[in-house]
Amino acid sequence: MSDLTQRVAASMRDMPVVAILRGVTPDSVIDVAEAIFDAGIRLIEVPLNSPQPIDSIERLAAAFGDRAIVGAGTVLTTAAVDAVAASGGQLIVAPNTDVAVIERAIGRGLLPLPGWATASEALTAYAAGARYLKLFPASTYGAAHVKGVRAVLPADAHIIAVGGVGANDAAAWLDAGVIGFGVGSELYRPDRSIDDIAGRARALAAAMRPSVPT
Repeated sequence: MSDLTQRVAASMRDMPVVAILRGVTPDSVIDVAEAIFDAGIRLIEVPLNSPQPIDSIERLAAAFGDRAIVGAGTVLTTAAVDAVAASGGQLIVAPNTDVAVIERAIGRGLLPLPGWATASEALTAYAAGARYLKLFPASTYGAAHVKGVRAVLPADAHIIAVGGVGANDAAAWLDAGVIGFGVGSELYRPDRSIDDIAGRARALAAAMRPSVPT
């Protein structure tokens, strides 16, 4: 297991949340990330359909170093993987299962988190080397879907639920076999103040902690 994989696993055990900062700008990203980090969230994703996302990721990587694990979401091409790697990002989060993207991420020493919906997609992603699998959009499929697919996945395949899930239903998803959640609009929107984002991050963290496995 790589050092990065171990760090992601430890972060997920402590606080099973990936913060999704869709729409964040380079000028605001550090203040936003600090508010989220102060609440105990250590995994931060900047989707590539945000304004100047590579600049934001580069700033995050420089500011946080090993304190947090940062990377990109909506990564659809191998060229995007290379750009994230050059910026210092470490997470490669995608909405789909693309073997070339997974393999390029692993080849660059990054951690892929590909999207899946079916058992075939999950197993394809696993065969390509991904060990963290993003069910997306999770609310469309439900926790029962995770139970069904979890039964055929290897034990070291870890499912993260993203899309319409959050603190209110965390326990049901964890019981179904999910290890964490990607949380976007419940936590961050560009029109929110830093105080609002910080309050939401604290509330999310507090709500998640009773659900965190010990």
